[in-house]
Amino acid sequence: MLETTYNDKALREAKRWVKQMEKRSSLLQRTSKRMQTAVNKKIPDRVHAVVTDSIKRMIELSLTSSHYIYPIEVDPSWSLKEREEAVKERLTQYKRTAALEGAGTGAGGILLGMADFPLLLSIKMKFLFDVGRIYGYDVRKYEERMYLLHLFILAFSSDEKRQSVLKTVLDWEENKEEWREVDWKTLQLEYRDSIDFAKVLQLIPGLGAIVGAVANFHFLEKLGETATNAYRLRILDK
Repeated sequence: MLETTYNDKALREAKRWVKQMEKRSSLLQRTSKRMQTAVNKKIPDRVHAVVTDSIKRMIELSLTSSHYIYPIEVDPSWSLKEREEAVKERLTQYKRTAALEGAGTGAGGILLGMADFPLLLSIKMKFLFDVGRIYGYDVRKYEERMYLLHLFILAFSSDEKRQSVLKTVLDWEENKEEWREVDWKTLQLEYRDSIDFAKVLQLIPGLGAIVGAVANFHFLEKLGETATNAYRLRILDK
């Protein structure tokens, strides 16, 4: 009975999340997007090159290797509530790691600030792989790795891209065979635009450490919310 109550509550929360994702971004977020576009033109090419190369490498590793698969304890008999308690515990650990990493690289100026891009990507992907396994899916399978990449895109995409990715995620079981490849160029542009403004501030001496810690913490929080609600719908909304 308690398990059913928890599952019902989780499903209601996930459906509210979908409605929120379907809404247009706020005026502040849209204004921020225009500011990011303007700022992008002033960012050194070497910074853009680091982001692009990091994302391309992340995609290749996530689809073809065991780079992000680490031993974690998962009991197949866990209820959804027990699985989500484990996810929350992992998220707390990863948020702390991301915040410390952001503060450390942010305090080091432009060179260490640039190093934050690949480090943060690795933290995010390791977290997603852990979440997939905790929810009971075999992340060694190609289609499950593609699903994780779509969750990544969904968490960090613009209004225009988010709607199509959300539809793909919600209909994954029916459409997963169609997604044998990912458009890494589109992915890197969406991801870059979603984090650039905070990351540019992170390169500013004296401000970088604070911005790096807060921004990285927020990015993991957003990724955790996206992954949790997507898996809830995948498991419960059948």
